[in-house]
Order: sequence, then C-alpha cells, then structure tokens
Amino acid sequence: MTWGFFSIGHIISLILAIGIIASLYFALKKASERIKITVLGILSFAGIGAIIYNLIVWNSPLEYLPLHLCSLNAMVLPFAVFTRNKTLNNLLLLWSIGALFALVINVSVSSVEIFSWTFVFYYFPHVLELGIPILMFLLGLAKKDVKCIISTVGITIGAYTVIHLINLWINSYAIKNNIVDWAGNVIKVNYMYSIYPDNPLLNLFYSIIPHQYWYMYLAVLVVILYLGLIYLNDIIALIKNKRNATV
Repeated sequence: MTWGFFSIGHIISLILAIGIIASLYFALKKASERIKITVLGILSFAGIGAIIYNLIVWNSPLEYLPLHLCSLNAMVLPFAVFTRNKTLNNLLLLWSIGALFALVINVSVSSVEIFSWTFVFYYFPHVLELGIPILMFLLGLAKKDVKCIISTVGITIGAYTVIHLINLWINSYAIKNNIVDWAGNVIKVNYMYSIYPDNPLLNLFYSIIPHQYWYMYLAVLVVILYLGLIYLNDIIALIKNKRNATV
C-alpha cells in the first residue's frame, strides 16, 4: 500500500501525527523538567538519523545534503532542546512549519510503501520536527519572545540565500564534471526550492514571480503573517505597554 497524496492512508497518517504529538504532551505534562528534556532530547535526534539514512541509502550525497529547511530544523533541534536557547527555540517555531508542509504536501514521496524504511525515515522524523518545537513551549521549557521575530526572519533569509548560492555552485560543478544521478541525468539540486518550485503552493508563487530565488520571497509574506498570528498576544501587550509608558 502506497502512502498516496490525500489518500485514505495519507489522511490517517496526518491524524496519527497529531495523535503522536498530543500523546507526548500528555505523557510529559506532569513529568519533571529533567525527564521532559531527556525524552524530547533523545527524540530530537530522529532527524539526524534520517539525514544519515538518506546519505547512505541513496548513494548520491550531492542530492541528499542536509540543506532543506527540515534538515536544518533537524540539525538545530537537539541544540534547541538541550540548551533551551531562546533564539533557537523561537526560530524553530517557524522552521517546524517546513515539517508540516513536508507531511501535508508529500508529493515527492507519495508513491513510497507505507512502513517501508523510506516511509519510516521520512514520516516519523518530520512528525517530531513539527511536534518537539511546539512541545518545548507547551511544556514550559521555552518561552516566546516577540523580539525574536527579527532574528527568526533574518536567520531564515540568510540561510536561504546561502543555500541558493550552494545550489548554483553544485549545479555548475555537476555540469562541468558530468556528475550524473542513478538515471544517468546530470545532477541538479534544488535545496529549499530556490531554483524552481516543487509543489502546488510554490507553483503559485512562481506563477506570480517567475524567477529563481526571488519567487520564494512571497513566502516571506506568509512567514510574517504566520509569525504575526503566533505572537499576536505578545505584540498587543507590547503595544499596550508602550502606550502606557507614553501616558
């Protein structure tokens, strides 16, 4: 049985993802801080495991470098959990959305068999990359700080820009050295989708701004809207405090 795209299996897997995250919350809700950090910290390495799996199994390291948003999330997550760093945890509130999109818009892996190793190393790490950043706040291990919006957006745009340059370099290197994939085609990477869109939502962005790199800046507008909703109460409180201070 293949996973499918909004098939019965896909929909059930999305419901299961919510169930897994909710179960972790209720299981850890009354636990000590040490246990919470230990459990979430151990689970946070699932994404690292997926990165290693992809590098080894697919035998094409240039195509499976940890340079997508979910991979960046996976590498930062253990540090965010164990250090409880405010900037990192607030950053992952945004980056975890990449895991959500990977689970919902799963067109690149919709043909894989459910419970195959490919499915396991894709599905469960993404569920945890989505859930753990949220649980850090729900379980009182991290605190939202509206001031982190600037660092969150800045770090994200900076990472995207650097990765776009890496895309250009790898693609140029592959052409010059005739580096091919398993099908004999010259490798062309598209980390963080900076070169071209790869799902229906990004296709919409590209139809509005049909230029590599720049078209993804439409996502920045979505990011700002998302962060505005996440920090809405904090923003309102900040505005009220400033007004009271001027009275």
